[in-house]
Amino acid sequence: MELVDIILHLDQHIPEWITFFGPWLYVILFLIIFAETGLVVTPFLPGDSLLFALGAFTTMENGLNLWILLSSLTIAGILGDTVNYHIGKYLGPKVFEGNSRIFKRQYLDQTHAFYEKWGAFTIVAARFAPIVRTFAPFVAGIGEMKYRRFLLYNVIGAIAWVFLFVLAGHFFGNLPVVKRNFHVVIFGVIGVSLLPMVWPWISSKLKK
Repeated sequence: MELVDIILHLDQHIPEWITFFGPWLYVILFLIIFAETGLVVTPFLPGDSLLFALGAFTTMENGLNLWILLSSLTIAGILGDTVNYHIGKYLGPKVFEGNSRIFKRQYLDQTHAFYEKWGAFTIVAARFAPIVRTFAPFVAGIGEMKYRRFLLYNVIGAIAWVFLFVLAGHFFGNLPVVKRNFHVVIFGVIGVSLLPMVWPWISSKLKK
């Protein structure tokens, strides 16, 4: 519940973090994005909503530096996926055996469904889908996708993901209507991000 509160009220928490952590906040944010994309045990960490909220605080006095955010978080996303790819390559599907609460087979199946639809472009498309974003590079490693090909899509995806959400927050996050309804906007960002995951289920229900 604490994590949910933080995600929904990022506009209240980020100023506190800026004051408390100072420049070290960039290191913490780097680690959050790295873990969210690079470790299959942390798919619950905020991604899209955090990037949007951070972008909103780049236009304020004593706020965050836009270019440091864009560069550091893009690198974090690239490194995270790279580590995840190699973990998948060396550990393989063994970690999904049994009934683990963290390594849920359901997550792996959702990611496989993404690959069936998008192919190698999944590495880019999955950046915009929570949970799948965390497992896509892992599955790429399991499937032994050629590393050069993976790296190309990894870099494109990280740049597109970070720049899109951070710049959206930068340009739209301080509009009066957004500031007044920031938690609603965050809900919207999360909802849109979840669409690629829930649409196949909705589509199958509609067909029935």
